[in-house]
Amino acid sequence: MAWLKETLRQGRPANVAGARSRVIVDEAPWIAAGERLAAGEGSLLSLWGDTDTVNLAALEDESVGVLTLACPTGRFPSIGRLHAPAIRLERTIRDLCGLEPFPATDTRGWLDHGRWGVRQPLGRRDPATATGDAYAFRLAEGPPMHQIPVGPVHAGIIEPGHFRFTANGETVVRLEERLGYVHKGVDRLMAGASIDEAAKLAGRLSGDSTVAYAIAFAQAVEAALGLAPPPRAVWLRALMAELERIANHMGDIGAICNDASFSLMHAHCGILREEVLRASQVCFGHRLMMDCVVPGGVAVDLAKRGRTALRRLTTTIKRRFPELVELYDSTASLQNRTVTTGRLSAELAQQYGAGGFVGRASGRAFDARKLPGYPPYRELRFDMAVRDEGDVDARVWVRIAEVYQSVGLIEQILEGLHGGGLSASLSRQSAAADGREGLALVEGFRGDVLAWVRVAPDGTVARCHLRDPSWFQWPLLEAAIEGNIVADFPLCNKSFNCSYSGHDL
Repeated sequence: MAWLKETLRQGRPANVAGARSRVIVDEAPWIAAGERLAAGEGSLLSLWGDTDTVNLAALEDESVGVLTLACPTGRFPSIGRLHAPAIRLERTIRDLCGLEPFPATDTRGWLDHGRWGVRQPLGRRDPATATGDAYAFRLAEGPPMHQIPVGPVHAGIIEPGHFRFTANGETVVRLEERLGYVHKGVDRLMAGASIDEAAKLAGRLSGDSTVAYAIAFAQAVEAALGLAPPPRAVWLRALMAELERIANHMGDIGAICNDASFSLMHAHCGILREEVLRASQVCFGHRLMMDCVVPGGVAVDLAKRGRTALRRLTTTIKRRFPELVELYDSTASLQNRTVTTGRLSAELAQQYGAGGFVGRASGRAFDARKLPGYPPYRELRFDMAVRDEGDVDARVWVRIAEVYQSVGLIEQILEGLHGGGLSASLSRQSAAADGREGLALVEGFRGDVLAWVRVAPDGTVARCHLRDPSWFQWPLLEAAIEGNIVADFPLCNKSFNCSYSGHDL
């Protein structure tokens, strides 16, 4: 039997409903889970703390589950010492909850920059003076080198993040990131919020993925309350998700080309992205479809004009997008900048469980719509775009293929869209809830988004944890840029397009 399924079977159910999506374990199976992940048996999905417990979410084959370890002494065995993708998550647990991993691989703070008025906001909540701190960046040894600090304030209208380059001439020897500048305290804001309020917060964790987060949160709540949304709502959610995917891929393809000084592609992809956003406005009343997905279903139906707008949109994309693809593929100056640049090895992509175009461009054939899968995608036909090269060019081609697949999915959804209601009521189920919880894994445009929700007996959210795919992609950007020239960093960075806001909680 697979280790995760066996651990879930043997552990003590953590909620009164008796579901085995989360179980309480002792130190031995906790450490064994880290060893299994380090051996490549499954993928780490997330790691987060509570008042006096730590939680590890993992995926193995079709099994998804959470292991919970009590920390009566305020310490827990480090997963990061065994499995590197856990390191930043453990640093975050220390910052937010005050729980210490041992032996600690990295004792530096992560989200806490010493500027909060409180320490351990999800733990002891000790008052603190916001004085700031000096961050000890890693040093690199070898031939004469220099450091280049970039950010956190950047030239464009983008979120803040600091990048510390160590270079030998123009060649990058090491890149280290410092994030956390847009920490919003989402975990604490979620606690005690009504389900409706929490759904709005989830949809705003990373605004370009509002639909993906809304679906993940809704599915987690529905799993906790034993609630089944109407079939029409499930199909409309998928329709919104594919529109969101196309809009973001169009923006990324154009922006990558713009960073290679090919602004013509940027302009034309921007026009197509605008077409998608306008169609979304016509269909659902909001360009980003914010607050359109709610626990229990959807808040808005497809407008009568929506079908016409979507058919016009798919026709436009199928007519104009292939010309842009041909332009990208046949422009030598573009190919010179993207091919072989910023390579990410298949081994690292697999180790970090990299999702979305980052993982699939490096040979990791994973898509949460297919595995573990969720409705209505089991009823729809689409292929998974996978490349092996792992460079900027491969990440562009995965996006290109996914645009075509999403267009096909939209056409299938329009053809097979069910009639019926839009939402199931939460009131009866919420009143009956007694500390129930649910887990969901949803494919956003960047990759898999995880949501875990515990519903309190009064129907409010007792605890919610949301994990953006960028948590496992940011460290891989550091690896991908090594050996490239400094001038290629914007290109590599945009080809990853990690979320600051989604990471910084």
